[in-house]
Amino acid sequence: MPRVLRYTLRRLAQAIPIVLGIAVFNFLLLQLAPGDAVDVLVGEAGGATPEYIAALKTRFGLDQPVPVQLGHYLWNVARLDLGYSFRHNQTVVQLILSRLPATLLLMVTAIIVAFASGIFLGVAAARRVNRPLDTIISVGALLAYATPIFWIGLMMILLFSVHLGWLPSTGLRTLGTDLGGIDLVLDVARHMILPTAALALFYLALYTRLMRASMLEVYGLDFITTARAKGVPERTVAYRHVLRNALLPMVTMLGLQVGSMLGGSVLVETVFGWPGLGRLAFEAVFQRDHNLLLGILLLSSGLVVMVNIVVDLLYAVLDPRIEVV
Repeated sequence: MPRVLRYTLRRLAQAIPIVLGIAVFNFLLLQLAPGDAVDVLVGEAGGATPEYIAALKTRFGLDQPVPVQLGHYLWNVARLDLGYSFRHNQTVVQLILSRLPATLLLMVTAIIVAFASGIFLGVAAARRVNRPLDTIISVGALLAYATPIFWIGLMMILLFSVHLGWLPSTGLRTLGTDLGGIDLVLDVARHMILPTAALALFYLALYTRLMRASMLEVYGLDFITTARAKGVPERTVAYRHVLRNALLPMVTMLGLQVGSMLGGSVLVETVFGWPGLGRLAFEAVFQRDHNLLLGILLLSSGLVVMVNIVVDLLYAVLDPRIEVV
């Protein structure tokens, strides 16, 4: 069996108890939250008899002790059954699969934009350290890092949608239209600009600052001094020797930021009305739809674990000194 495949299978086996532990923690954490699905339904109905409330709790399995509920939940998860959403009248798996493409589209685009732009700006700042361009990039990155994502999103809507009318403010596509082909792609792309920019800006600032610091650290190493002493052109030193080694911390941060980006997508999707998992999770919290919320949290945990495995494999590609065993 190839070494990479053996390493991947071993990491996947190690991830199973991690995801299981996260599922148990999420379940117990939600048990501490006040209210449940029955409280929401009774509140919306304006009240109910104790007998009807008891019947609902029995129907949803909420009358059983917490350990019994936990055991049923873990057994269902092992069978890939995430339960039923009373609010949406659908299975949790169906709901997640219907919203997952929109979230992945937003997240992947934001990650690509933030990572690529962060590398470009970080390299530009590091090559002109303590010069006006470095100061402008550093100050801009600091401001973007310190500004809340939801505020950035609201200001973008106010400027580009309300005042200028250039871009749509909500949704994934224009409602009431029957577009197809390239017209549909362009319409979705227009709707993606603002939420992608809002989500990517914070991480762009983070990657820019990290890339600049990493580049400056590698510039001070002995092998860079040796390359310069041999007469290697400065551009070659920067892009062939420094950049490759400086990318390692960036890749590490990329893997760590997937989880926080999922959290950021909740804010962005809510502000921009983006029909993804983040907005669905936000609605599930207020509706006490615990099955749906647990399903989204479980999927998010699994996604973060998988991304970190991929990051470890990328390390071996970027740095030949690192071997997967």
